[in-house]
Amino acid sequence: MRINKYLAAAGVASRRECDKMISDGKVKINGRVAELGTEVGGEDEVFVNGNKVTIKKNEYYLLNKPKGYICSVSDDKGRKTVMDLMPQGAGRIYPVGRLDYDSEGLLIMTTDGELAQKLTHPSNEVPKTYLVKVEGTVTETALNPIRSGIEIDGYVTKKCKAHIVETNKAYTKIHITITEGKNREIRKMFATIGKEVMLLKRIKIGEISLRGLDRGSYRKLTVQEIDYLNSL
Repeated sequence: MRINKYLAAAGVASRRECDKMISDGKVKINGRVAELGTEVGGEDEVFVNGNKVTIKKNEYYLLNKPKGYICSVSDDKGRKTVMDLMPQGAGRIYPVGRLDYDSEGLLIMTTDGELAQKLTHPSNEVPKTYLVKVEGTVTETALNPIRSGIEIDGYVTKKCKAHIVETNKAYTKIHITITEGKNREIRKMFATIGKEVMLLKRIKIGEISLRGLDRGSYRKLTVQEIDYLNSL
């Protein structure tokens, strides 16, 4: 691993700021002043301004976010954030992607910035499945515009999967799987076909699901789940 990436992963500063520290001679590897581009291995000792630096093992959690929490590390308006639901010793953890204040469901929380980037970058098209509840009856035919791509906010959404799982006169429940995640996208998609979303809950990212996890609870991801997410 390159020294600037190592320092950034250890939480010292951004890669650009770490490059400056290296150029200024503030970084040593095994007692020698480091140079830009130097590779660091598991046996090397790294010091910044005389203080030893190590990379902590990344943390990975799955959280069942309730309504009424924002997906942020902090909030200047004093609202509850998803951090309020996590354990104190979780480290510099942050949410991967977003669920809006009124939405709920599966949220991955991690210290692994590379995985977070991988899961959220639009080009990777990671599938995310939601349970959507709308008022009144909806037919499968009515969902066709959403499936094939529908114009909202001046752009056309990507094709997606959608099917009805329950319907009656009072409401309809739908499972929808999308590979992008623009701001309030699903709510706007259903508004375009004349339906207001009453409930929006993310239930899966890829094949990782919420099954067995109570609202407001969290659990650590397994090694197999972490490997799977890295393979997406």
